[in-house]
Amino acid sequence: MGWAGLANGDLLKKAEKNFDVLITGDRNLSFQQDTLNFNIAVIVLHAKTTKLDDTLALIDKVLTILKTITKGDVVDVYP
Repeated sequence: MGWAGLANGDLLKKAEKNFDVLITGDRNLSFQQDTLNFNIAVIVLHAKTTKLDDTLALIDKVLTILKTITKGDVVDVYP
């Protein structure tokens, strides 16, 4: 989407206009930004790395969370 390199605040502003949920591997996002100021939910993946093979291991948990997550929520997902 051409959003590479955006600071977290700018990323959340753009994402909230296009999506209901942001899924990220950035474990510091919720500490660096007050996510309640944005109209989006955030899922933070705590995989070994952000490589696809490592994050795919969390997909079943993410799919379950997506059923109930609401805007303003921040949910951490661990292996």
